Amino acid sequence: MSDAAGALEALHREEWGRLLALLVARFRRLDLAEDALADAFEAAARRWPEDGVPTNPPAWLLTTARRRVLDRLRAEAVVAKTLPVLAVEADLTEEARRVMADGSTPSRVGSLGAVDERMRLVLLCAHPALAPELGAALTLRLVLGVPTSDIARLFLVPTATMAARLTRSRKRLAGESFAVPVGDALVERLDAVAHIAYLAFTAGYAPGSGDDVVRSEEAGEALRLVRVVREVAPPSALPDLDALLALMLLQHSRRDARVRDGALVLLPDQDRSRWRADEIDEALGLLAPMAATAPSTSYLLQALVAAEHAVARTAADTDWPRIAGWYAELEALTGSPVVRLNRAVAVAEADGPDAGLRLLDGLDLPGHRLPAVRAELLARSGRAAEAVAAYDVALTRCDHGPERTALSQRRAEVAAG
Repeated sequence: MSDAAGALEALHREEWGRLLALLVARFRRLDLAEDALADAFEAAARRWPEDGVPTNPPAWLLTTARRRVLDRLRAEAVVAKTLPVLAVEADLTEEARRVMADGSTPSRVGSLGAVDERMRLVLLCAHPALAPELGAALTLRLVLGVPTSDIARLFLVPTATMAARLTRSRKRLAGESFAVPVGDALVERLDAVAHIAYLAFTAGYAPGSGDDVVRSEEAGEALRLVRVVREVAPPSALPDLDALLALMLLQHSRRDARVRDGALVLLPDQDRSRWRADEIDEALGLLAPMAATAPSTSYLLQALVAAEHAVARTAADTDWPRIAGWYAELEALTGSPVVRLNRAVAVAEADGPDAGLRLLDGLDLPGHRLPAVRAELLARSGRAAEAVAAYDVALTRCDHGPERTALSQRRAEVAAG
């Protein structure tokens, strides 16, 4: 029984998106395909412990799901008299017929291959008709099979709210083309996919409210999405995806050291022996051929910053001037006030707190991070009263429990002198 459960768990993790993509490609009904595949997994959970895991589990699931879709289409045709079943049967590709006939697993065959169909599903979730946050949630649900409850937890909303958002997103995509865009449209859509993946990833490591310190498992699902996209993306898109994967690996490698006794541990205080060396090595291997020759992009520059932290044996060994330089280049590229904030932190480490404070002049950002950084730099500069006032502002803007605790403790230390 444990063998069947383990096999199903692995299949859900590794095959959900591919099988769903094949079903959507055949039937052009996202709602039916998703429900049918879920039914197939439920049927497997009931039958495999008694019957044994089939020789070709993905083909079993695909066949079962396909039959569920056909049953639903027949039922709809009887009720509505508008959906001829024969037309649905005629629309099946030869590959799907082969799956039914011999149970073999679909393979990559030109534009109808399993990997390519998964690409179509990824790109559909990144459709410009959806806001990036909705695209991120729908991608996690459809491509990776992440449960709705986990996605709700990641985006800090009730499960019912997330379920409603996913339903609206599916309806919004109804009738949209499942075809892969070409030319500039493909590049733009892949950019959206990358943005969606990183949005979901950062949501796991920068929760805006609640009591969770980090949500590393959910962030790991977003990282897995980037791996999926890299498998199916054209060569021209790989450099930016490689840079994004390296960035996410470097940040994800620190997950075991981010929390101690339920409290947030800041980067300088983390036990670096708990960082995942295999993930750091993979990331550095991805960056090595790009660092000197690839054009500067946002993901590459952020990854180079993360790499500087990864290679420093201790916090004191960090090459802050170099990090400040990477942030200056990133700010020139993006004009982002968030980058300016991060650059101010790096400059303060390299050249002193007053230099960092000068970079904060005129900066305006929502949330608590700007006043929190200003408070810390003021404290380091010996301006305790101003620092306490800035901490008070940060606390009024912070809804994240662990960060509020850390800010309150630091405020008390500064106030006590």
